[in-house]
Amino acid sequence: MFIQTEATPNPATLKFLPGRAVLETGTLEMRAPEDAAKSPLAERLFAIEGVNGVFYGADFIAVSKAAGEWPQLKPAILGAIMEHFMSGAPLIRDGEAGAAEDSEFFEPGDAETVATIKDLLETRVRPAVANDGGDITFKGFKDGVVYLHMKGACSGCPSSTATLRHGIQNLLKHYLPDVVEVRPS
Repeated sequence: MFIQTEATPNPATLKFLPGRAVLETGTLEMRAPEDAAKSPLAERLFAIEGVNGVFYGADFIAVSKAAGEWPQLKPAILGAIMEHFMSGAPLIRDGEAGAAEDSEFFEPGDAETVATIKDLLETRVRPAVANDGGDITFKGFKDGVVYLHMKGACSGCPSSTATLRHGIQNLLKHYLPDVVEVRPS
């Protein structure tokens, strides 16, 4: 098994590509060892000193570090990922398929605008954010403000504010004059 690695815009996060599907649908973020109980691989990764975040995408695993240097952490992470996939163990334990996301908020009269926001996020933003080892989800829309949640490598990334404010905000304002600002939730 050959696992590729890619840097992300977040220097504390590295993207690991095992060359096979990781999650069939959606994404899964685990920001603490107690969150890892739902995934045998995440438990292995959190057991590595310095690891403080694990994020699963469709075809990648983004690992975040709180301490240590990548040249020292990377071999242990690669070993844990390889051992997991070679063992045939499930990525997610049965019955742990993921808790429902927090509910969205918006006025019923804004449903059409929200549908367009979600479509633009899905088709134009999420693929680019996934390339960087993260994900972005819609949380709400109120008084012209779009609330989004950044996950994975994007969570805590120094450039995530610029991504939200300049890239995504400009895109949404271009297509939807009702949008005045984009904020993290």
